[in-house]
Amino acid sequence: MKGIAWGLKSLRRHRLRTALSLAGIAVAAAMLLDMVMLSGGIDKSFTDLLLGRGYQIRLTPKGTLPFDTEATMAGASGIVAALRRDPAIEAVGAVLGTSLYGRTADSLVTLFGYGIEPDAQSLYQLASGRDLTPGDSSGVVLSEPAARFLGAAVGDTVTLVGRLDPQTVTAGVGRRLVVRGVVRWLYDYRGQPSVGTVLPLMQRLARQPSADRASVILVKVREDAAVPGLAARLRARFPQIEVNSVAELVAHFRERLVYFRQLAYILGSMSLIVAVLLIGTLLTITVNERLGEIATLRAIGVSRATIVRQTLAEGTALTVVGSALGIMLGLFTARYLDAILTSFPGLPAAFSFFVPRADTLGFAALVLLVTGSLAGLYPAWLASRAPIAATLRAEAT
Repeated sequence: MKGIAWGLKSLRRHRLRTALSLAGIAVAAAMLLDMVMLSGGIDKSFTDLLLGRGYQIRLTPKGTLPFDTEATMAGASGIVAALRRDPAIEAVGAVLGTSLYGRTADSLVTLFGYGIEPDAQSLYQLASGRDLTPGDSSGVVLSEPAARFLGAAVGDTVTLVGRLDPQTVTAGVGRRLVVRGVVRWLYDYRGQPSVGTVLPLMQRLARQPSADRASVILVKVREDAAVPGLAARLRARFPQIEVNSVAELVAHFRERLVYFRQLAYILGSMSLIVAVLLIGTLLTITVNERLGEIATLRAIGVSRATIVRQTLAEGTALTVVGSALGIMLGLFTARYLDAILTSFPGLPAAFSFFVPRADTLGFAALVLLVTGSLAGLYPAWLASRAPIAATLRAEAT
């Protein structure tokens, strides 16, 4: 405790220098925290997004990921029926994603349409109104941007039209539907106008070559431990389609965003090095300035171990205070950076790059504390090895 008290007293002697060092350590700590959050946040956020409603397996057309392209699977109802007979499967739902249009007073608004099976949907969260029900061929749910573009609210009637005929620039299929609810689609990008209807109605609006088509089939497995084995079994059973578990989709997503992880590792390492250099440099300067005091303490019987503890205590104090400031700064900057990155086109608005978690904060704080304390080893060694007689003679002259 005495060593810590001496260390803090030493730091208070040069308040401006200490404040500037703390500011530098805080910035480095904030960058380290943000990079740790980024490196693990991508996987965590994407996994939580996919597992939001518990569907652990996705079936898609061969060679694609969900909604990556407009490719669809034929015979969707037969696949769904076969899956529902599997005792390891709790629920199955087919989804069709397609482009369509909403008619306003003077124009057509481009929309993205989801055809869903209401009793097995995992694509949206209800904001107001009510859900669709199976067989509801006259209802529609809208995202907030779609409701704004169409000027519609719950209970209003909107007109949706299918794909335009390239010859006449007119829609061959159109339906007037009642807005049942306003929802938040989990996979929409920011500001995307999307609508949802029951699957058969969306299939008719999409004017698919075959009415029985879907973009993705979602599968909820009763036991999480059975997911890898069931996914392998489904690949063998349906070789014509792509089968991916959430873990495999996360791996695909990680490959696409590998540069973010590389950036996180590089910048995190650089911030850690900067923090170590700041603490080491400040303590070395402090030790050199206090060599006379250290030699006097040694001459009156203070042990080398006490001098080492005092120097290390200064480094620990700098690290603790700087890290605390850095965590607050890091959380603030993470929100700003996350808003920038999630505005990239094609990324779901619900996705986050920076995910604050207790283990993330704890890991960053532990790394900073350990490395910051170790940064004081060299200055502590200098202080403990200072020659007593020569230093006192130099101070006297």
